[in-house]
Amino acid sequence: MTFLDGPRPRIIAHRGLALNAPENTLLAFLKALSAGATHLETDVHGTADGEAVVSHDPDLTRVAGRDLRVEQLTLAELRRIPLGDGQSFCSLAEALDAFPEARFNIDIKDERAAAPAAAAIVKARAADRVLLTSFSAARRKAATAALPEVAVSPSVTEFVPALVGAKSGLRPLTRRALRGFAAVQIPERRGPVRLVTARTVRAIQAAGAEVHVWTVDDVAEMKRLLDLGVDAIVTNRCDLMKALVDPQN
Repeated sequence: MTFLDGPRPRIIAHRGLALNAPENTLLAFLKALSAGATHLETDVHGTADGEAVVSHDPDLTRVAGRDLRVEQLTLAELRRIPLGDGQSFCSLAEALDAFPEARFNIDIKDERAAAPAAAAIVKARAADRVLLTSFSAARRKAATAALPEVAVSPSVTEFVPALVGAKSGLRPLTRRALRGFAAVQIPERRGPVRLVTARTVRAIQAAGAEVHVWTVDDVAEMKRLLDLGVDAIVTNRCDLMKALVDPQN
C-alpha cells in the first residue's frame, strides 16, 4: 500500500488548492501537488450515465450557479459547464489518469458513485494509492467490495467505539474497532466533545491506524495538532502547511 508510504506529517490537500483555481478540478489538483501536497482529498458523486464525477456538492448551485443536481446530468453535460479558469467537472478516472503518481483520498458522497468509483480505481490500477472513505459505511463498503486491499477509514458510527476506548483507556476496544482501517479521519472536535487529544492520538496509533484531522487552515492550529502527534492534516492551504513542516523549501 503506497497511500501511507513516505514521511509524516502528510499534507492532504482538501479539494486541491483552490486559491487560483476552482476546487476539485484538475487545475486545483495540479496546484496542490506543485505547492507540496503529499495527498489529494476529493469527493465523488454519480452522474446520470453512471460515472463517478469529482464534486463535493450534490448540486451545481454553489460552484456553477445552476439549479441542477449532479445526478441529473451526464458526464458529457457536466464537462460542458464552466467552473472558471478554463476548468470544468472531471471524472475520477480522468483525475487518476492525469496524476498517475498522486495519492488520492476519496470520499464517496452518494450510493450511485460507489460502483463507478471502484471501477475507475481498478481500471487505473490505483488501488494501492487510494484511500476510500464516506460518512456512510454502507457506501464505502459498496465501493470496496471490488477493492478488498484498498486503504479505508471508518464512518462516524464505526469510529465511536474506538473513541470510547481511546478516551477510557480501553485499548483492546480501540484495536477491535479499528481493525482493518488504515486511518481515522476526524475533526478536532464534534460539538462539545474533543476528539483529538494526546491520549486519543496515542491510543489510535497504538491500534495501528493513523490520525488525520480535518479541515485546518490556520498555521498555529496546524502546529498545535502536529505537536499532539497527528499523522496528517487535511487543509485548504497545503501551501501554508508545506512551509510549516519544510521551511527550507
